[in-house]
Amino acid sequence: MTSDVSQAPEITLLCDLVRRRSVTPEDAGCQLLLAARLEAAGFHCETLQFGDVTNLWARRGSGSPVLCFAGHTDVVPPGDIAHWSSDPFEPTVKDGNLFGRGTADMKSGLASMIVAIERFVAGHPNHDGSIALLITSDEEGRARDGTLRVMQTLSERNEKIDWCVIGEPSSQNELGDLVRIGRRGSLSGMLTVSGIQGHVAYPQLADNPIRRFAPVLSELHDIEWDQGNEFFPATSFQVVDIQSGSGAPNVTPAELSARFNFRYSTEWDYESLKRRVQEVFDAHDIEYELRWHLSGEPFLTKPGKLIDAVVQSVLEFRGAEPELSTGGGTSDGRFISPAGVDVVELGPVNASIHKVDEHVRLDDVVKLTGLYHRIMELLL
Repeated sequence: MTSDVSQAPEITLLCDLVRRRSVTPEDAGCQLLLAARLEAAGFHCETLQFGDVTNLWARRGSGSPVLCFAGHTDVVPPGDIAHWSSDPFEPTVKDGNLFGRGTADMKSGLASMIVAIERFVAGHPNHDGSIALLITSDEEGRARDGTLRVMQTLSERNEKIDWCVIGEPSSQNELGDLVRIGRRGSLSGMLTVSGIQGHVAYPQLADNPIRRFAPVLSELHDIEWDQGNEFFPATSFQVVDIQSGSGAPNVTPAELSARFNFRYSTEWDYESLKRRVQEVFDAHDIEYELRWHLSGEPFLTKPGKLIDAVVQSVLEFRGAEPELSTGGGTSDGRFISPAGVDVVELGPVNASIHKVDEHVRLDDVVKLTGLYHRIMELLL
């Protein structure tokens, strides 16, 4: 890269985005900035507001196939600003990196998308199919009124997407070394175990919910839920919170509450996994209430035109094919894939996301623009 990479148009746009304090669910004007650029490139832009969440749906063209770029303008809070080496909302260049909240997750992806699209449209004004963007301010938060609601709106209008590239920071050590082609499902259980409070010296007159839950917890941990498959690692079970106690050292509690989570493969779906867990509880002498929260079912994009285009673009840029992975947490791909959309995630290195001194390599932002541009050339 040339020495003046900091003056590249995607870097300038990225800096403008980072200066906007778009902590979930605030958009802080990011989408208006992007929409103005897209409208100048011939896109029809819609703002879809649901509650306090701002969403942008932009499209150029009316035909198919529809290639959609997706992402989010919201960022996580910076935490204690005193721990940052510079203002998290004032982009700062140091040693070839740009520091600031959202630089990696995922305003760099958005900036690269916009510049890549502008260049592609300028060179291919009569491209095949349609190019679209789905951008939300609700990815880092509750994720109820963002991409999920936009996809529902598109479904009601019978508006379909064929391929989707999400700009989440997928890379591990260098740009393009890993592309996500799916994600595990995420299912949380909120448990309440009831008992009878009593004196610790008279356990026969009480019913300790901790004792009731202990063997159930042990069994849940010991189960081999599955061995994964060709595309997914094995399903995992993790307890994230347990609370009980009366506040006194000589009193057994009347109630226990716990929360646990499954990250699960396509060997399960929500209903089958829920039934299996409840079978474990019902096999024990325990009075309980169990509520469930489904963040998203697992999804997988199988080999086809989208993956071929992404792999080829990465191969051309770095001389090696990317690893195709379904690891990591959840993403908004879980809301897009169920509509029959092929979804991949390709973005910058994720090592600093959600951390103090989040940053992205300047060169990587410019290279990412090239990757997105090449994907459009191969598909449209």
